[in-house]
Amino acid sequence: MKKQSDQLGTEPIPKLLRNISVPAMIGMFVMALYNVVDTIFISHGVGLDAVAGVTIAFPVMMIMMAVAAAFGMGGASVISRRLGAQKKDDADKVLGNILFMILLIGAVSFIGAFTIIEPLAQLFGATPEVLSYAVEYLFPILIGSVFFAFGFTANAIIRSEGNSRFAMLTMVIPSILNIILSPIFIFVFNMGVGGAAIATVLSQGIISVIVLWYFLTGRSTLTIKIENLLPQWVIIKEVSVIGFPAFVRQSSGSVMMIAINTMLIRYGGEFYVSVFGIVQRIAMFTLMPMMGILQGMQPIVGYNYGAKQYGRMRETILLSFKVVTVISTFIFVLMIAVPAPFMRVFTSDPATIESGVEAIRIMFAAAFLIGAQVLSGGLYQALGMAKPALVLSMARQILFLIPLVLILPSFLGVYGVWIAFPLADILACALAAIFLWKDRELFFKKKDKDHTMEQEAKA
Repeated sequence: MKKQSDQLGTEPIPKLLRNISVPAMIGMFVMALYNVVDTIFISHGVGLDAVAGVTIAFPVMMIMMAVAAAFGMGGASVISRRLGAQKKDDADKVLGNILFMILLIGAVSFIGAFTIIEPLAQLFGATPEVLSYAVEYLFPILIGSVFFAFGFTANAIIRSEGNSRFAMLTMVIPSILNIILSPIFIFVFNMGVGGAAIATVLSQGIISVIVLWYFLTGRSTLTIKIENLLPQWVIIKEVSVIGFPAFVRQSSGSVMMIAINTMLIRYGGEFYVSVFGIVQRIAMFTLMPMMGILQGMQPIVGYNYGAKQYGRMRETILLSFKVVTVISTFIFVLMIAVPAPFMRVFTSDPATIESGVEAIRIMFAAAFLIGAQVLSGGLYQALGMAKPALVLSMARQILFLIPLVLILPSFLGVYGVWIAFPLADILACALAAIFLWKDRELFFKKKDKDHTMEQEAKA
């Protein structure tokens, strides 16, 4: 088990990508299913206003997850390259410093739950009609944020050492627990949206204990050492710089949600916030397969880049792009052709279904481009190239989507919000293509370590 990361540099790429991506994909699907089921329970058990309240609260969760993503994805990139270079002790130090930062995140969020929760909900767009729902949902989430941060971060790190099956379990177990516990708290104990949040925190707490057991009992390539929990700012800086694009990507999603909720309330009212809350869950579900491929690609690319096995790196990149293109094209066809059944899963209200179908068809009009754009930013992050990773992570949501969301509704009303999505997809994909073309020599002309050593020996 201690040598499980060696497979990243030896196994055939198609088999390796499948073995890492499929468990990641299953885990992401189950997580998306939990989000979908949770929304269904809240919609039917509490009402559409509660869905709007949770939709308002969601950006706060996204910021918490953005910080965790910065240390998880950044740490995974650094760790996979350290392991590829056979620097296991250095990888252990990275893990220890990440755990220190997780504890710090948890402490700050815990304090925030008792001090700024209501102003925070208002800042993120909560109106008087939905404020109570947003606060009720947020309080348990902030209290248990250390579990979210630990689980989210550990998942990326476990994947970075090649243990895809256990990484999958860290997503599947809390999601299944949540699906079981959420209706109990909502319907049996009559705890409303607060019950849904408590179920989520309990589920994350249980998986956090399991993950800690995994690291402490020698089942990981990595080892938790007390001395490594003391912060080393050089390591924290390296992880933060590489992980910053992931933070930008996640937190920009939060800013995007604020912008969208604000414009929808201004030009349509709380009804359209509820519609968007449902459509967003559907969109999240469709994104999971591509995120699974990304999560499979990154440790393979990072490890082989660190090991100077560039041929394997290139093969992984090309195969990953082919697969996500097929997936995103299928999603495009599905969402354009039959969006109504997906809306009916959440609500039986005819007006909500009709508005949701219209929104889905517009928002997914360029969905066939999403896969390539998602993979591009993740590729640069896996290689430790912070600047292009940052730009591509910012591109879709910050550079294009948010400005379009703020501008177009002035001319098109609610339709302007929906139209902003395909326009942002087109522009972000074009920018990613420019970056990849500019760096084509990095991906296609670097020689493997063995080839370079052979040339040097001949010289």
